[in-house]
Amino acid sequence: MPTSYHECLQRAERITWRVEDLIGGDKAFDFSRRFLPDTLARCAGIEFLRPRDRLLLNQIRAHAYLSMFLLVEEFVLPFVLDHARPISAEDHFRLRAYLEFAAEEAKHIHLFRSFREAFSEGFGRRCMIIGPSSEIARRVLSHPKLSVALLMLHMECMTQSHYFDCAVNDRDIDERFSDLLLHHALEEQQHAQLDALMIETMAGAMRQDDIDTAIQGYLELTEFMDGALLSQVRLDIAELEEASGRRLGSTHRELLTNLQHQACRWTFLGSGMRRPQFLACVERLNGRARAAIETRATAYC
Repeated sequence: MPTSYHECLQRAERITWRVEDLIGGDKAFDFSRRFLPDTLARCAGIEFLRPRDRLLLNQIRAHAYLSMFLLVEEFVLPFVLDHARPISAEDHFRLRAYLEFAAEEAKHIHLFRSFREAFSEGFGRRCMIIGPSSEIARRVLSHPKLSVALLMLHMECMTQSHYFDCAVNDRDIDERFSDLLLHHALEEQQHAQLDALMIETMAGAMRQDDIDTAIQGYLELTEFMDGALLSQVRLDIAELEEASGRRLGSTHRELLTNLQHQACRWTFLGSGMRRPQFLACVERLNGRARAAIETRATAYC
């Protein structure tokens, strides 16, 4: 259940890491190691790729991971600022909690940009990414505000799965990337509490029909994300061919596209949709919607 704004603020103020603590100077990537846990990247079992190519693919997927979160921040930061703007200064704990939320999201933009720059420097080339980010943000923000808030909660919850369910037990991934997953998850854990409060407040002023429309809008956003993920996978496979100097045959390229698309679906869709905190929030809005989302999530495993 959502907690109070005061408690959210107190917890946020105890998390004091800086981007400079995680990357830069002597804190560099180790390109001899995997960056993403294989439960997310799903590269280890691709037998038609050479071991070196599987490692390259894992690292390219990690670059895409950084880039996808930068795309997300294009709509999250303005959305949170717009939500905070009308809050009265007299409602100080609520206002400070959302302003802290916005400040941390701005820090996350710095975080992912810094990691992506360090990646490009060490990898020796800039990998291609989907976009433009402004158009993706425009498409997302064209949906009802409750739809966007649900997508934000989904993504905040999935970061918990990425670290606490996947990376925490994988000691072979690069230390820098493990640190990113941990520290991002710690702050998004607090943001998820605030997002749940935001959703509760929004829904409390809405008719059930409008809530149901917003839930459908959230599902449309996940379909939009699914298409974006497929586009990014195709770019990632092209990057793999360039970095490895090896062209895949059409059969292997199609198979690899399908395998990696499904891996990305789990990383960015299924892992959030199945998170208990997200499902509990949806159930408070509409119990039948929870069942529909659980069913949808099975396609993303």
